[in-house]
Amino acid sequence: MTHPITLFTAQWADLPFEEVARLAGEWGFDGLEIACKTQHFNVDRALEDEAYLQSRKDILDRNGLKVWALSNHAQGQVVCDDPLDFRHESIVGPATWGDGDPEGVRARASEQLKRTAILARKLGVDVVTGFTGSKIWRYVAMYPPVPGTVIDDGYQDFADRWNPILDVFDSEGVKFALEVHPSEIAYDYWTTVRALDAVDHREAFGINWDPSHMVWQDIDPVNFILDFADRIYHVDCKDTRTRPKDGRVGRLGSHLAWGNQRRGWDFVSTGRGDIPFEAAFRALDSIGYAGPISIEWEDSGMRREQGAQEALAHVRGLLSERPTAAFDSVFAQKE
Repeated sequence: MTHPITLFTAQWADLPFEEVARLAGEWGFDGLEIACKTQHFNVDRALEDEAYLQSRKDILDRNGLKVWALSNHAQGQVVCDDPLDFRHESIVGPATWGDGDPEGVRARASEQLKRTAILARKLGVDVVTGFTGSKIWRYVAMYPPVPGTVIDDGYQDFADRWNPILDVFDSEGVKFALEVHPSEIAYDYWTTVRALDAVDHREAFGINWDPSHMVWQDIDPVNFILDFADRIYHVDCKDTRTRPKDGRVGRLGSHLAWGNQRRGWDFVSTGRGDIPFEAAFRALDSIGYAGPISIEWEDSGMRREQGAQEALAHVRGLLSERPTAAFDSVFAQKE
């Protein structure tokens, strides 16, 4: 089974959408995973201005590109995060931030996600990728001591805030794919189990498989695919390189900037790290995943233009058509 290979546009938001599409088309990508940032795809404008929406479609068509997923990570982050502060103001934009009142910010972000589902259906797109935020991520160290009731309340808060959003996804026939990630309600195996339980395993809520956040936590990204086979709705390819343990480096990054050689791990361009992508792609095929493989570039040590093209070649070289028959089926002699 082969997959279309797309370029995730979030790390290219400083360029005009036309330029990103031109580059992706020239490099040989099949499509884009479009981040719903004002510079590339303004959700409100796209729903209210048919000419604007058509202009986005025309840009894609001119460059031979398709869209299988939209991303709205930033808006999703503020739905459950607590507290909200300067970090959130910088990513959601003035329309969502408004006067900064936390419940107002969360309400406006929730509406943006609902509108993203509506926009996805207008485009014929079945998946929106993103984050959920988390009321309880700040308690990850569990000290000062945190009662279990506080953790329970965090998952209930997630369900209460996200079920109304997912109702709209259901009505539009679109699925939300959470990128399992530290700072979200689900960041490893057990928190993913609990998040799915919190929303009663409703079909609208699934996973955007991104292994780069798993390996530095010692989570097997291939087994993760098999464990959550019915919930893998989208795939982002980003790589991570861990450094040999020398008694100094740790899992948590030490408050060191990306690219600092003292870090215990860092993001690198796809194919340059520790992710067993070939095994992962075989696992994806085994569960029947037929969606796109989206290249997400984050590498402080190389230019993104090099990273995108190199990652595309690497991923394409690992994808293969599944055989039509078992290899040992030819061994039986036929007279």
